[in-house]
Amino acid sequence: MKNIKFYLAILISLISFKLQAQQSTNKLDVFQDSLIKISNIIYKTQSDESKLTENGKFVKTLVEALKEPNSFNYSFDSLKTVSVIKSPDQVFRTLSWYVQLENGTYRYYGAIQMNNKGGLKLFPLIDQTDNIGDSNIITSNQKWFGARYYEIIPVVSSGKLPYYVLLGWKGNTAETTKKVIEILSFNKDNANFGMPVFDGKDFKGKNRVIFEYNKQNAMVLKTDKNAGLIVFDHLTPFDPEMVGRFQFYGSDGGTDAFKVIGGKLKFQENVILKNEANQSDALYADPSKNVKPIRKF
Repeated sequence: MKNIKFYLAILISLISFKLQAQQSTNKLDVFQDSLIKISNIIYKTQSDESKLTENGKFVKTLVEALKEPNSFNYSFDSLKTVSVIKSPDQVFRTLSWYVQLENGTYRYYGAIQMNNKGGLKLFPLIDQTDNIGDSNIITSNQKWFGARYYEIIPVVSSGKLPYYVLLGWKGNTAETTKKVIEILSFNKDNANFGMPVFDGKDFKGKNRVIFEYNKQNAMVLKTDKNAGLIVFDHLTPFDPEMVGRFQFYGSDGGTDAFKVIGGKLKFQENVILKNEANQSDALYADPSKNVKPIRKF
């Protein structure tokens, strides 16, 4: 009799848990619909003031959604304006997006949501790009070099805290686009961006790596899991006289990479890869089709 009561108690608990999970999912579905409606308004709105006002509503609604139980496992897969990327070790996920302004620049928004069983643990990401004079400094989530992240690579080094490599797209101005290799680490209750883990050639001493190139062109920055590399196009000016003027930069057809060796990202020059089809490739333009910008002077 005792066994029957015990099993009945377990069964009731499981049913109750399943009902709570379903109710939470239903609530999150409603939140997602609201977020989609707000994001559509942002996209259609012309003035910066209206866009930023609506984006404020978007942020508040998203935070309310993330307060729901089990929100960490809700993918928001219908919300196309937000990039939701979960770390492979399931420790956290990033949610990041941007608002394009009338002058062709971008403002970035985001959060790091920890996989916390005791309630919502969130690091808001505050874009301070305009206020960061030195793009190589180590910052916090409160002083974030904004980007829309699309890949996370965990790196574990013996005897040291793990860090994460974040690959991000950073629309910049009406003339140039940037891509970023960012380093994220956690120290107690702090989220830190930037770490001197790069090694080799011009990258030694860098806390993050930033690529800048002509907005009409494209650049590949992604992982090659078969080769164990973070690969990226080699960018050069289309004219030797244009060194340092990034609106005239594009891929020259070469490929460089970083490889994790001893906890460091070691630079590998002129790597040769066996390209395999990847479902994310469709998200990026083909650098081989880059065009040479016209010099306007």
